[in-house]
Amino acid sequence: MVDDSTRKTLSSIPLLQIRAGPREKDVWVQRLKEEYQALIKYVENNKQSGSDWFRLESNKEGTKWFGKCWYMHNLLKYEFDVEFDIPVTYPTTAPEIALPELDGKTAKMYRGGKICLTDHFKPLWARNVPKFGIAHAMALGLAPWLAVEVPDLIEKGIITYKEKS
Repeated sequence: MVDDSTRKTLSSIPLLQIRAGPREKDVWVQRLKEEYQALIKYVENNKQSGSDWFRLESNKEGTKWFGKCWYMHNLLKYEFDVEFDIPVTYPTTAPEIALPELDGKTAKMYRGGKICLTDHFKPLWARNVPKFGIAHAMALGLAPWLAVEVPDLIEKGIITYKEKS
């Protein structure tokens, strides 16, 4: 079911232990530390393997996340804003990752640019609560979505390369 590349990526992201969401103020701080440690490790691994593909930051409370993600296609870098809120029921409920500028451009997206993760990622997340976190959502949710959808959107002419000015 999981290919070797995905298995290797997943094994290199630390699993989280603390089961806490934004409502559990004291324990949430501990969970956030775990989240940041896992994200830092994932980004470091991506840089070492030459597959760096996103930047994220959060508000002070760690409940709103935003940044950039990009996908390389035919040596061109397609860059998108990425954002998501941490659900109140996190980590039981996975975050809904959104790429607002792609809203309405593909059937595999919900209103507001939220990417569709229902069929493949959400059951995997549910089996791995509280071990999965934001880094896992990026690696197993957004990365595969970009890999499938962006080339298709480019080939259909729905998105085009924009030069940086």
